[in-house]
Amino acid sequence: MDLMIPLQKTSSIPIYEQLYDGIKAAILKGQLHKQAKLPSKRQLAEFLSISQTTVELAYGQLVAEGYIRSEARVGYFVEDILELPYIEQAAPSLELHDSVDNEIRYNFSPSLIDEQSFPFSIWRKYAKLAIDDLHSHLLQTGHRQGEYVLRVEIAHYLYHSRGIECHPEQIVIGSGTQHLRPMILRLFDEPTKRAFENPGYSAIPFSQLNDQHAFIPVDEDGLRVKELEKSDANIVYVTPSHQFPTGAILSASRRARLLKWAMERSNRYIIEDDYDSEFRYVGKPIAALQSLDQNNKVIYLSTFTKSFMPSLRVAYFVLPKTLLKTYKERLSHYSSTVPRIDQHILASFMRDGHFSKHLNKMRKIYRKKHDKVIQTFSTYYPDVKITGEEAGMHLLIHIPSEIPEQELVNRATKQGIIISSISTYLFEEFERKQATFLVGFGGIPYDEIEDAIHALMTVFKVQAESGTV
Repeated sequence: MDLMIPLQKTSSIPIYEQLYDGIKAAILKGQLHKQAKLPSKRQLAEFLSISQTTVELAYGQLVAEGYIRSEARVGYFVEDILELPYIEQAAPSLELHDSVDNEIRYNFSPSLIDEQSFPFSIWRKYAKLAIDDLHSHLLQTGHRQGEYVLRVEIAHYLYHSRGIECHPEQIVIGSGTQHLRPMILRLFDEPTKRAFENPGYSAIPFSQLNDQHAFIPVDEDGLRVKELEKSDANIVYVTPSHQFPTGAILSASRRARLLKWAMERSNRYIIEDDYDSEFRYVGKPIAALQSLDQNNKVIYLSTFTKSFMPSLRVAYFVLPKTLLKTYKERLSHYSSTVPRIDQHILASFMRDGHFSKHLNKMRKIYRKKHDKVIQTFSTYYPDVKITGEEAGMHLLIHIPSEIPEQELVNRATKQGIIISSISTYLFEEFERKQATFLVGFGGIPYDEIEDAIHALMTVFKVQAESGTV
C-alpha cells in the first residue's frame, strides 16, 4: 500500500485529524496524483491499525473540502486540485512590535476593570450550557433588536436599579455604544444640529455624519443648560449621572431645566449615556434622567463595559415609545451585532442573579480602591487637587505644574505609565489653571495603587509631603 501516514497515537491531536492532514499533504505535494484511487476504509483501517470510523471521519472531511470524491460502490479518488498549488517553504519570520504591553508598569486608563475579580468559573458554566443546550437556530441571524430573553433581563434590571420602566420592545442591543450612538442619531431628520458636552467623548464618530455640532461647556454642576438654550441644537448628548470625563453630576435644577428644554419642541431629544451608574461612593444613587422623563424625550443608553467586561461588547439603548415607529422605518435593515450565543449566556447569567451578585462584589472592590487613591493623594500629595471622585472608576487630578499636559503624558509613557490628560477629551479648548489627568483605578491591583501613584508623581516632579515617604 502506497499510503504511509505516520500516526502518533499519544498525541493530543485526534487520530482522524492526523490522517486527514497526512492524506491532504500527500495530495498537495503530488505524492497522490489526481484520479488515484485511495484504499477502502476497511483496507486503510487494517493497514494503519485504526478503526474504520476514524478513516471514515478523515475521508469525509477530505470529501467535504474537495480533495477527494466518493463514487458509490467504487471507492474514493483524488480530485484535480490544480487551483490549490502546494508551496513548500519556510514560514516567514515575522518581527513583532507589540511589545509595549510588556513594558507597561502601571495603567491608569479609565476603561480598565479588575480582571482578578471576574467570575470565570460561573461564566464558563453558562457558556458551556449555552453551547450544549441551545438549538442550531442560534447560528442564524436573530432579531434586529437583539435576543428577546436578554432584553427582558435588561428591562428587569433597569426597573430595579435605575427606576426605568420600559418594555423589551423598546430596547435595542448592539456591540458597544460606539456602534449604537450613530444609529440613534440617524433617527432624526436632516439637518439636525447636535450638542455635546465639552469635554466629552471623542467627536470623531459624530463628525463622520457631516452635521453641525454645538459644544456645550461643563462645570462642577454638569452641562451648562443655559448655554444649550442659546444654541440652535435639537439633540443633546449628556452623561448626567457621572459626566465623562470630569465626573461632575448634573444638578437637580439643571436636570429639570434640561427636560423642560426638550419638551419645548417636538423635535428635541436628550440622549442619556449612563455608562457607569452602578458605582457611586457618596450619598444615594443618582436617578436616571430617563426615570424623570414624563414626555418621551429621553433616549437611554448604557453598556456592560464597566459593570462586567469590556470585551463582551454588549450595549443597549431604550427608545421612547414615540420613536419606535421611526426606528422600524429607518433602521429596519440593521441587525444586532452581538453574537446570539453571547446574548443568551448573559441573559442566563442575569436571570439567575449572578450579575447582581457580581455588581455588589465589585462595588466593594472599587470603593476600596477608590478610597486608597484618595488616601494616598491626601497623605502624600495634599497640593494635588482631586475632583470627580463621587462615582465611577476614575477621578481627576489637577497637577501644580508649568509643564504642558502632553509633555507630562509623554514622560509617563516613557516610564511605562499609561495616563491620559483632559485635553484628550476636549472638543474646544477652554482656560485651565492646572494640568488635569484622569486616574483610572479599576485595572490596578489594590496593593499596587500606592506605588503606582508615587511613580506617577515622581515622573510629574511632584514632591511628596516632607517626612511622609
